[in-house]
Amino acid sequence: MKKTLLIGIPLVIALLMAVFGSDLLGLYRLQHYLTASTAAYLADGGSWPHVTDVCIECHGVKGNSLHQGYPSLAGQPAPYLETQLHNFAREARRNPNMEPLAMTMSDTQVKYLADYFSRVPPVANRYFSPDQQLRARGQQLVAAGNCAACHGARLMGHDQFPRLAGQGYDYILAQFDEFASGARNEPTGVMKVIATRASLEDRKALANYLASLDPTKN
Repeated sequence: MKKTLLIGIPLVIALLMAVFGSDLLGLYRLQHYLTASTAAYLADGGSWPHVTDVCIECHGVKGNSLHQGYPSLAGQPAPYLETQLHNFAREARRNPNMEPLAMTMSDTQVKYLADYFSRVPPVANRYFSPDQQLRARGQQLVAAGNCAACHGARLMGHDQFPRLAGQGYDYILAQFDEFASGARNEPTGVMKVIATRASLEDRKALANYLASLDPTKN
């Protein structure tokens, strides 16, 4: 009996592998992927759900947006993010999605989100293809306007000044329009002056250049 079992079990296993081999291998790989993904998720921010989970739909995984109209939060300075969330909460900055969301956040959650996204490495805006003529014009305007004085040499931002490099084209252009119209403000007033003086074509050129910059390169 034992001899029969010893011979039979390997035959059954061999038969199962022959019939369901590819499916079993696929199931093993799926289980391995889920296990690894779960471990990475827990290590990234604790047990489910993370506070950051609510941000994924618009701002992408770990704050790297794939949509030109939504800003990437990854690599943004923590003080800037914290200030913007408070601005949304008190309706000093208007957005139909962000205002009610920010109003529900505690100061602890705001600080956590700002710190978390500031530490996430940003990625290139690889889904944007710039108009090369406008991009060249935008590069000239950025240099002439000395944008680096506030936003840093690589336009990666610091303190209360946001990262511009690699942000979504539509988002950047919308912010210039809001500064020009007065719908958005900032303490120095510099952005309103720049946006008001720039023509629509100049704003498009600036957005083309800034969106095309790769934040992963020095």
